[in-house]
Amino acid sequence: MRLDRMAEALADLQAQDGAADLSHAEWLGLLVDREVASRETKRFEARMRSARLRHVGACPEDVDCRARRGLDKALFQSLLTGKWITDKRGLILTDPCGVGKTWLGCALAQAACRDGVTVVYQRMLRLFEDLELAHGDGRFPRLFRSITKTQLMILDDWGPDRLTATQRRNLMEIVEERYGRSSIMITSQLPIKAWHDVIGEPTFADAILDRIVHNAYRIELERQSMQKTIAKMDDGETPQT
Repeated sequence: MRLDRMAEALADLQAQDGAADLSHAEWLGLLVDREVASRETKRFEARMRSARLRHVGACPEDVDCRARRGLDKALFQSLLTGKWITDKRGLILTDPCGVGKTWLGCALAQAACRDGVTVVYQRMLRLFEDLELAHGDGRFPRLFRSITKTQLMILDDWGPDRLTATQRRNLMEIVEERYGRSSIMITSQLPIKAWHDVIGEPTFADAILDRIVHNAYRIELERQSMQKTIAKMDDGETPQT
């Protein structure tokens, strides 16, 4: 039955003073709690592995909303509830280079994984390269399904290069497939007003941005470098921010 943690809990309890005073119901409750907690942890770890986040050590508890970088504490706390994902809404994080948008996005993604949400992280440039190769070797339908079926998709590092015709079509397919069905988080160094030019072709730009921007929450960070904080988190240290 694969009740490994329950068996370990039984051995632990037997070794504890006072265990003999527990009722059968109390014993069973403690054993079941240990097994359930273990399975939840394993599922969370599996979701994190599948997400392949850029900053796996980023967690919401280490986000300092007091730092002067334009992060709205009330909005951030609201996003941590995951309701924006349940409501199939988007999230856009913009900042100058080095302020911490990707780290913050990964912290929100970890919170989502804790809540049982499936997540996939993709850097925009790498994603476009993979999709273009998949068109050529017949893998596109399978790859497309794998990146669009998750409840939360993170598209990191939007811009600054203008999209090619193929990239525009691929992006349009992604946002169209996810629109109203699941959530997209986008991070970019560029302000939203510059995205139209990045997409390039006006008809595509209007259609794509209409699906991305109009129902998305926005976090616009200000310049206050977080590179030292991010480095500490990736090394497993707790930053003092």
